[in-house]
Amino acid sequence: MLAVAACILVSASCGKKHNRVARVPSMPSPRTAPSPRPAISPGYTEEGIASWYGIPFNGRPAADGEIYNMETLVAAHRLMPFNTWLRVTNLNNGKTVDVRVIDRGPFVEGRIIDLSKAAARQIDLIGPGTARVRLEVISAPADVPINDFYSVQVAALSVYQNAERLRDEYARRFGTAQLAIKQGKTPLWRVLVGKEPSIEAARQLASLLAVEDKSVFVVRLDPSAIVPASEPARTEQP
Repeated sequence: MLAVAACILVSASCGKKHNRVARVPSMPSPRTAPSPRPAISPGYTEEGIASWYGIPFNGRPAADGEIYNMETLVAAHRLMPFNTWLRVTNLNNGKTVDVRVIDRGPFVEGRIIDLSKAAARQIDLIGPGTARVRLEVISAPADVPINDFYSVQVAALSVYQNAERLRDEYARRFGTAQLAIKQGKTPLWRVLVGKEPSIEAARQLASLLAVEDKSVFVVRLDPSAIVPASEPARTEQP
């Protein structure tokens, strides 16, 4: 009888524990969900080694989705949020340049920033390749729009009329499409579909467009490169 009573007590205890666990389901911690990286306040500084990058990265998508142009004042940083503006001072000569973070890198020990060729040129970094610099977070220039928009590049054509026809076709199907010119020895007319307020929204559009063409990719809209409808941009002479 004592043995039976003991078994009953043990079973009841186990049942209670089981019920208690069932009534309190484990919930995922909010900290496991990714959150946008907060902006870094102006005035933050750091020091380290800077380098620069150009070809073969020129013309390829940067980490924020826009096309890297080594002749613009942009840079790569491992941690800074995209569109952070930095004042870079070459500590060897005191020269400075203001750049916008659009890419990730450099992935070399001891280096803290990769500058575009244009930015490196302004602080005499082209020749030596590297230099010790000070980075300072600054406010965005007053003439830079606060809101960025993103699009999906579906083609880059050398004949304007062909690009225009393709632009009109995508505009009918998706509501918004435009042309942007990429200057060079042979100018290219880039066909851009959509005008999305975030990279995530543009990536969703890219997934839809990729059903027809796997080579599409997200870019940041550059207002200075957009060509008005039926008005070809003036191209540089070779």
